[in-house]
Amino acid sequence: MKHTETKPCITLAAYIHSFWELKGDDSDSQWERIFPDGCPGIVINLGEPCKTDNGLATMDHGKTYVVGAMSSFKDSFIDRNTHLLGVCLKPAVFSSFYNYAPQNELTNHTFEFDSPHSFDIGKINNDSAAYLNRYFLDRKRSLNESLQSVLNDIHISKGNVNIYEISKKNFITVRQLERAFKTHIGLTPKEYVNIIRFQSALSMMSDVRQKKSLSDIAFECGFYDHAHLSNEIKRHTGLTPSQF
Repeated sequence: MKHTETKPCITLAAYIHSFWELKGDDSDSQWERIFPDGCPGIVINLGEPCKTDNGLATMDHGKTYVVGAMSSFKDSFIDRNTHLLGVCLKPAVFSSFYNYAPQNELTNHTFEFDSPHSFDIGKINNDSAAYLNRYFLDRKRSLNESLQSVLNDIHISKGNVNIYEISKKNFITVRQLERAFKTHIGLTPKEYVNIIRFQSALSMMSDVRQKKSLSDIAFECGFYDHAHLSNEIKRHTGLTPSQF
């Protein structure tokens, strides 16, 4: 399996993490697992039909799909005929490009886009990065600045933050914040904070230079103890720390 990423143009940097491409090869014939990161995405299938959402959905050739933010892991089946091209959007920016649906209606699911929102398979095959940059530049609207400020605080703290305190700091009630997250992110503030904290721990676990114990990582990331972190890893990945 070959996975490559390309950064968007500078004008889209605040909206899009990356454009990515995944191609299977002769050694592939297995389920691949992805973990939640709080981000939605758009995917076009350039290869054979591909099963996703743990086998509950199939992406067909030439079709474009919207992928909601995930609250847990999901598996997709990758084989030699798999060829996917996708866009990893940043949290809370979907509505800056589309008038489609509240994000909570998309959470943990993959839905086929209708024609007005779909990518042009002919143009995307010629120069995918140039096409995607132009596609999103033509649709770009302003960001939700108040929500971006909240997200920035969550990321700076690496998810080790109190929802009430962050609401107070940004002059918004917890109820208002919950509604904004439901509409623009598809997760509750608590779910999102937990995912960011999990991702922070995951990054530390993957850094072979640090060689920190699970207890040290749990402490630094704000988990109650080693067991609390282990349970969060299991919930978000389906794996125990030792399996991971």
